[in-house]
Amino acid sequence: MKKPIVALVGSPNVGKSTLFNRLTHSRRSITSPLRGVTRDIIEKDCSINGYEVTLVDTGGIKAEHDDSIDKLVKERSKSVIKSADVILLLLDAKHVNAEDEEVISDLRAYRDKTIMVINKLDSDEDDNQLWNFYSYGFERIVGISANHDRGIDDLKEHILSLIHTSFVEGEDETQDIEKDDTNITISIMGKPNAGKSTLTNALLKKDVSLVSPIPGTTRDTVTGSTSRFGFNLSLIDTAGIRRKGKVTEDVEYYSVNRAIRSIEESDVVLLLISSEEDVSDQDKKIADLVVERQKPIILVINKRDLFTVNGQEEAYVERLRFLFPVLSFAPLVTISAKENKGIDELIKKIVMVNKENSKRIGTSDFNTALRRWVDSYTPPRSTKGAFKVLYGTQASASPVEFVLFVNRSEKFPENYISYIKNKIRAELGMAHIPIKITLKSRKGD
Repeated sequence: MKKPIVALVGSPNVGKSTLFNRLTHSRRSITSPLRGVTRDIIEKDCSINGYEVTLVDTGGIKAEHDDSIDKLVKERSKSVIKSADVILLLLDAKHVNAEDEEVISDLRAYRDKTIMVINKLDSDEDDNQLWNFYSYGFERIVGISANHDRGIDDLKEHILSLIHTSFVEGEDETQDIEKDDTNITISIMGKPNAGKSTLTNALLKKDVSLVSPIPGTTRDTVTGSTSRFGFNLSLIDTAGIRRKGKVTEDVEYYSVNRAIRSIEESDVVLLLISSEEDVSDQDKKIADLVVERQKPIILVINKRDLFTVNGQEEAYVERLRFLFPVLSFAPLVTISAKENKGIDELIKKIVMVNKENSKRIGTSDFNTALRRWVDSYTPPRSTKGAFKVLYGTQASASPVEFVLFVNRSEKFPENYISYIKNKIRAELGMAHIPIKITLKSRKGD
């Protein structure tokens, strides 16, 4: 299989050769303080965390071409850029000149496969200079010191992530469309006899699940599909999860495991609770399982037609919120599956949380917001000095995870992580989904 090509691009003397040698564990590329020493394109196969790639060190691109050789170097570098699977745009953290600006301009057309690598961040104090580069509008920005081996592990992770997206999976625009949020898989969870089968039938507008007042009638998952408001919904009606002490038959044990696995298969989970009953330990365990797996979840109160006294529904909702602190972010909908009431509102909530969970925030936009949040409320100090948030990026969607690069992750204040998470929810359109924040210490800090 053809190896992915990773191209090192930049103006003369930004450190391409040093980074080339660092990544290939070799001395093949000549390093020198003299500008433009590397004129030839140098290739070497190497391993990036166990994945084989071809690393290409292009000749330094000059803005003013002193001779025909400079022109030839630039033309050959452009050829490598077009064929590369990943481009490492290397810049000097302390100085951006006309040549750098020309390279940056040339690479805007290839930003989807470009990582902007800011070199010569040799110390903790230098890391703050990274903020200045987000204004160029590139999604992936990594700070390193090729000389001092700082940030190289982070750079390797970014390279592998981009290779996996653009080369291994071979994603293109058609595949992006296939992953659009118009196709949503939903699992309906809850205790036996909460009304899961009735809700499934109401959503699908047909009888596919056996409805019975006898708890545990549904022992296997039932799947069905429907189109509502232009969205394709696939339904998984799970068996009710019982207390372990009551799982006395193999078929019941199998049903419980199927119900748990259905969480993994879902885009959105509906936790159905009957207004006739109080919240049980099983309901709370389901909620914990869903949050642990970072699945969007909606609290659904069924049989709202049984609320016959003024204020009864509001009191029940308030109590539910109190009993489910782990689901403070989750939307809550009251329905009557039997009378087909509240179903349209529920579908709208399903679409909303799935859209939030599929959302991606550009690295530049995220760091602009992150810098504002940090300036507004700086991390506290410890006996070892101040904690610092250097920069961040969204690592994934569905589930949503953000990575914050900090000066040290050990004993980083939990309340500050909560502060950032709340800001993401409030300002970045992710208010109703579980969000994970991972901290990474810059190597050498």
